[in-house]
Amino acid sequence: MPNEMFRHLVRAFGVAAHFMRRGRMLLKQQRPADAIVWMDRALEYDPWNAEIFYQRGNARMALADFAAAAADYTQALNAKSDFADAAFNCGLALQRLRRFDEALDRYDRALSIKPGDAEALNNRGNVLQELQRNEEALAAYEQALAVRPYYVEALYNRAVLLMLLRRTADGVAAYRNLLAIAPDYPYAEGRLLQASMICCDWSRYGELTAAVETGIAGGRRSIEPFAYLAVVSSPESQRRCAEIYGADFAALPLPPVPRRAGGGRIRIGYIAGEFRHHATGFLMAGLFEMHDKSRFELIAFDKAGDDGSAVRARINRAFEAIVDIRGRNDDEIAAMVRDRGIDLLVDLNGFVGVAHPGVCARRPAPLQINYLGAPGTMGMDGYDYIIADRVVIPPGDEVHYSEKVVRLPDSYQVNDAQRRIDENTPDRAACGLPADAFVFCCFNNNYKITPPVFAVWMRLLAKIDRSVLWLLEDNAEAAANLRREAAVRGIDPQRLVFAARTDLDRHLARQRCADLFLDTLPCNAHTTASDALWAGLPLLTCAGNTFTGLVAASLLAAVGMPELVAGSIAEYEARARELASSPEKLAEIRRRLKQNRLGCALFDTARYCSNLESAYTTMWQRHLRGESPQGFSV
Repeated sequence: MPNEMFRHLVRAFGVAAHFMRRGRMLLKQQRPADAIVWMDRALEYDPWNAEIFYQRGNARMALADFAAAAADYTQALNAKSDFADAAFNCGLALQRLRRFDEALDRYDRALSIKPGDAEALNNRGNVLQELQRNEEALAAYEQALAVRPYYVEALYNRAVLLMLLRRTADGVAAYRNLLAIAPDYPYAEGRLLQASMICCDWSRYGELTAAVETGIAGGRRSIEPFAYLAVVSSPESQRRCAEIYGADFAALPLPPVPRRAGGGRIRIGYIAGEFRHHATGFLMAGLFEMHDKSRFELIAFDKAGDDGSAVRARINRAFEAIVDIRGRNDDEIAAMVRDRGIDLLVDLNGFVGVAHPGVCARRPAPLQINYLGAPGTMGMDGYDYIIADRVVIPPGDEVHYSEKVVRLPDSYQVNDAQRRIDENTPDRAACGLPADAFVFCCFNNNYKITPPVFAVWMRLLAKIDRSVLWLLEDNAEAAANLRREAAVRGIDPQRLVFAARTDLDRHLARQRCADLFLDTLPCNAHTTASDALWAGLPLLTCAGNTFTGLVAASLLAAVGMPELVAGSIAEYEARARELASSPEKLAEIRRRLKQNRLGCALFDTARYCSNLESAYTTMWQRHLRGESPQGFSV
């Protein structure tokens, strides 16, 4: 009898091994569903075989069934406690499920079995970064690189994290090292260009901008759309850049949403990561409050959480529901949008900030709108409309947009007229400014400053006696590099004065110490321009040829100051010099700006809300009639 039992077990194990081999062969042939059938049969004969569970987990990973895969890998570990690959793959599955604490435990287990595993160390770093344990994440990447110095994924992840930690000079060096080893690594050229511009290191500006333009023209993943905004050359290339990047988020749409009958409130879902103390929150809070709640039901899909700020408290009161989507993947978020029965899904991020373009790729709502956050096209099928005006998207430029263009009558940008300006305006001495100087300023992020525009500014300082340039200090490296660039152009570096970041109300108040705001190109001031105009500071811009380079022109038109829009860099320089040399003209402009401020379209939130609601209603009525999206003007 024992011999018969032994022979039975041998036969069972042999059958199980045969079925497992068949399953592995099918998995190699990229037939994971068929592979699972054979792995299931193998487990009938050998129900505690760690390798079979492991292989079935691999098949389920191929089918993106991450929860089932994690369960299989756990079974494999239960059967074989020192199965390092099962622990590693279980970490991968849990990571995809965004169960980061559990994923970290699995990677730690894999490393306890197989110390010095560079891939496990790298993935451990990724999980720690998701858990916002950034210094530990950096240490994990560096441990991975100590084991494998040319491990490009770890090199890339380390560079990204260094920039997140605001170690900009180290970030630039890390991206350079990555490109020296892997010159074709996706988006690395653009990341290096962006990192260099954040710290105003222009030593390779021409080389890198040429490289990313060549990459875009060739369909290569050379730069991400947000980074490209600072150097964008044309609306054609901006669309191509978006299309290349957007292809990474392509996904099968959810089943079509059943068309509901007309009547009842239009259900609008706003999705963003900035329902908080942030530029988008400052711009949008008043609009959210003024939406006609008898006609529109507002639901927020929040990617960042409640920061306890005053602006967040206003937003909380304005929405009927705020759905927390932190930690959710695109499939889960899309399902949540669909389950809420959203009619119009309004994406306030696009490719910018805490972005989830993959949600719109899944089409959870009948109509989906690109609005405010991304100044340009998404280049993806998931977006039906983009909110614009006649300045940022001139008639004839529709061809550069994958969305249908909806033009509002004033500016596309909403503003909140409740933004507070601190009642205590500091004097110039408190801001580090000379009392009797002409103060040019630019409070744009440092990455928007380009060498050609900076050269104009330095010529202005050379021509206008006792003038200074007041800039935002994003980071110490940028300040040092800009002062060095000034010296190269024959300007005393001390004529560049840097302002630290502060609360918005104080920032608005201190702008009254400046005489003229000089805008950047090809990426204008956006919210920053509205801030300056709200504070009563005249702003001079140069019109570009893309959405991002026409925003300030749009804002100036809506505030009734179109004469502050130059048509060329030469005109921009001449106009700046004229205003700095003509106190009477500048005083008249400042007087008119003060007079216009409270009565102009730019800061009339109620007027803006009415126009936007008209646009939403037209979109929805077209949909109810069974008509496809079409561009229109309100």
